[in-house]
Amino acid sequence: MKCWFWFVHKSQSDMTDHQTERYDYIILSCILLLASGLRIWGLNAPLWYDEVLTLSTHLRLPWGDMMQTYSMNHHYLYSLQAKGIIVIFGESAWSTRLPAMVFGVASIGTIWWLARDLAGRNVAHVTALLLAISFHHIWFSQSARGYTELAFWGSLSMVLFLRGIQNPSVRIWVGYGACLAIAVFTHLTGAFFFTAQGLVWLLVALRALSTQGVRAPIIILPALGYLVGAVLTLALYAPVLPSLIEVTSSVGQRSAIDVMQEYQNPIWTVIEAVRTGVGNLGPLVGIIALLVIMFACLGAAALWQTDRLLAPIVFLHIVLTMLLLTKLDMKIWPRFFFIDIGFLMLLIVLGVRLVASRIAELTSFKPLYTVAVVAMIVISGGLASRNYMAPKQDLKGAYQLVEAQRTPDDRVFAVGVGSTVFSEYFEADWGKVANTEEFNEAISDAGPIYFVVAFPTRYFRLIPELGDLLDDGTLEIVKRFPGTLGDGAVFVFRRN
Repeated sequence: MKCWFWFVHKSQSDMTDHQTERYDYIILSCILLLASGLRIWGLNAPLWYDEVLTLSTHLRLPWGDMMQTYSMNHHYLYSLQAKGIIVIFGESAWSTRLPAMVFGVASIGTIWWLARDLAGRNVAHVTALLLAISFHHIWFSQSARGYTELAFWGSLSMVLFLRGIQNPSVRIWVGYGACLAIAVFTHLTGAFFFTAQGLVWLLVALRALSTQGVRAPIIILPALGYLVGAVLTLALYAPVLPSLIEVTSSVGQRSAIDVMQEYQNPIWTVIEAVRTGVGNLGPLVGIIALLVIMFACLGAAALWQTDRLLAPIVFLHIVLTMLLLTKLDMKIWPRFFFIDIGFLMLLIVLGVRLVASRIAELTSFKPLYTVAVVAMIVISGGLASRNYMAPKQDLKGAYQLVEAQRTPDDRVFAVGVGSTVFSEYFEADWGKVANTEEFNEAISDAGPIYFVVAFPTRYFRLIPELGDLLDDGTLEIVKRFPGTLGDGAVFVFRRN
């Protein structure tokens, strides 16, 4: 208990600055070692659909062919990094995911740096530790996508942005511009985050304009940073720019006819983000979501005395992204807000500390914040264990089961978009079913038949006959392969 009390409450006055800094880095190193271990464990688990698609359609291409066309599934900077690692270590799940793991751990260090600047070392330690054991943070650090890298560059840009506002310099703002370009080259949604920062900077600049004039460093130097970022971004995307414009302009048309219309609802996005972290708890998921929002808002209020920019940027980014994606009729995936996970964790910790201090004043129970921190760590650790109970999506397990059980007389069909994975990645000689007509055609022929269904919620809705034949006993469940991905279960059905 004494250790936890020091962890949360140790005063800077109790030790020299040198000793304090030494202890800070020792604690941070321990946290990063823990984070690394939690992300290495399970890193080689089976790949899920988006990872396989990236691997088969981009990472296996020659270097020059990877930048020929734009794809929404292709995170360009991440793919270049992953291909380089595959060239060195060979193709495997862990090598494909290694950049995500490295940047996931690095993003924790960057958030620690930011939190220490804004709220002190103790809050920085707690925030970093909670990120290290966070279900979502571990999940994305083990996914061969660019989201942890986006979080790293986003948090680094926030450090530079806040320091650049306080003490503008060419070095800081050119570095900020480089972060902008690298982040957007990792994933286009990074542009929304830097837009939110830019809007906040404009408010600061307008205020400075009336007192310092148009040549004020707070106006000129950030403008230089955004110019550098814009030029570099256009240069990086130049090879695929025509294709990028064509693809992004047609996304809304496809989403408008998508059977999963809830994916375009901001409320679904918030609930789904919480549900994937805590599990299927029914109405409690909504209550937990409200508590998360409440503590984040209280944290913003607590931070207001020392910093008035971070919380507005984070909240503006969330609202702006939701509004723009809704306006464009695009899906609002929770992963589009992963860049905010470190900032939100910081605000939540500050909110919990604020509530604990107010309650402590009323009850004289001084260790309440320490108890709250320990409770958050225990709960987060328990939720994080769900990452290791199943793969993200066990397409490999379903393939191996069917291939082991099928006889020469059995026909096998993969239902939906998963068919691409089975045919191209596993090289299975299975048929494909994409809609009701193709399903009815497949089922009309006599004889034993297997159906393998990935993303079951989508395809039970798109092909209702699947549910009807299950209900009347025509189809039986051979096995359900659970997955930690939302709608990540894979079903194997059989008709004898």
